[in-house]
Amino acid sequence: MNKKKLILIIAAALCAVPVAHASIDLIAVGSLNGTFSDLSSQTSGPLENGVAGNILGGLGSGFAWAGGNTFLATPDRGPNATSYNSLVDDTTSYITRFQTLQMNLTATASGSLPYTLTPTLTATTLLSSSTPLTYGTGALGTDATHTLDSGVPALNAVNGTNYFTGRSDGFGAGPSGNPSNARFDPEGVRVSNDGKSVFISDEYGPYVYQFDRATGQRIKAFELPANLTVATPGPTTVSEGSPFDTSGRVANKGMEGLAITPDGTTLVGIMQAPLLQDTNKNVRIVTIDIASGATHEYAYKLTTGTGVSEIVALNNHQFLVDERDGKGLGDGTSAAVKQLFKIDIDGAQDVSGMSGDLSSKAISKTLFLDVVDKLHGNGIAFDQVPAKMEGLAFGEDVVIDGVIRHTLFFTNDNDFVPGVAGDNKFYVFAVSDADLATVGATYTAQMISPVPEPETYALMLAGLGMVGWLARRRRAAGK
Repeated sequence: MNKKKLILIIAAALCAVPVAHASIDLIAVGSLNGTFSDLSSQTSGPLENGVAGNILGGLGSGFAWAGGNTFLATPDRGPNATSYNSLVDDTTSYITRFQTLQMNLTATASGSLPYTLTPTLTATTLLSSSTPLTYGTGALGTDATHTLDSGVPALNAVNGTNYFTGRSDGFGAGPSGNPSNARFDPEGVRVSNDGKSVFISDEYGPYVYQFDRATGQRIKAFELPANLTVATPGPTTVSEGSPFDTSGRVANKGMEGLAITPDGTTLVGIMQAPLLQDTNKNVRIVTIDIASGATHEYAYKLTTGTGVSEIVALNNHQFLVDERDGKGLGDGTSAAVKQLFKIDIDGAQDVSGMSGDLSSKAISKTLFLDVVDKLHGNGIAFDQVPAKMEGLAFGEDVVIDGVIRHTLFFTNDNDFVPGVAGDNKFYVFAVSDADLATVGATYTAQMISPVPEPETYALMLAGLGMVGWLARRRRAAGK
């Protein structure tokens, strides 16, 4: 074979190999009706503001992959967009929870997008504590024109359980990080590698709690650095603001995002806004060793958005950060900033114990995806892009045109007001290794062991209990 012919054969062979994709694509959009109810019928009664206690909303506050096509979503502190009592920021005794969803992607031969996304709600799990919690008494929400009942959920007495709620006056004495406080405002959520636990970060404490995935009961409260908490908690953003507190998280802007490293050993939380003692748009990233509880802090500087809503792991040291403004559907304006930046904490300087302008210590960042531009390029008007794009999670890989693509799910928080902010929306992007390589990143999927749905798991445990009882009876009978 002559040299010229060999070159032609090699060139033809190379053309037959799928070329690595280097453009992040929107491949599917799905939604769940914001007027539907979730599966916790026990909480269906009206809340203090008259809204049903099991309205299906706010699903994009946090979003986590649980393996396969299963995802978990955390609504935040509940429906407080309906005004009724400003002395508690219109919050209610909504029982905080996580929703389990099946996100089915189906390839389509027609349509503007290559996949159809069908979300299905399969379970609702209420969050609780095995130990007593401090609830609101109503006293902080009472004046000449306002009255407020106790913040203890009626379901506590029915089930003999201490449920966490969104009521802002559900706190006791001491700094805001007291784990005995009943108030809990879920934001970030991730699943443990064994599939049995759920980690959730919040804005009130801030807190990071570990819950049993099957029962929703708290297993562990991680001790976060004291510089994140405020010394004087209050039931409203006004009563908790400066000059009452000079350090700690800004009211209602606590630990908005949470990641877990693919090896399952480390949680990585990120604050929504700079701490009161920090300046020049620097927010804190906090790493937590799950086994030991050891923490480290790093600085992330805002450059385009007004805050951070999420962080998700690419591998054990690289992450995507969701930086955004509050404009878009739900705000009555056109969306401007919803951007994902790639960061790498490997070699970053620990800023624990530091304060002020941390810019010189901030982690370097690289723009990975302009979400507004991508959605608009797919025919979604700027004023129809959700204002609060907050939940971010990788899912199962797909193959498109012979190239393996990683699915990246992005969700909105509609604040339980679908008439204003639209339905619970889910946007799926396809990301190739070539896309990641353009920003010097790689992706390693979290290896999550499959577990049954909560109801099935409970039945299994009950079944195992019966098997053990029968075995003991047989042994006692000498059989």
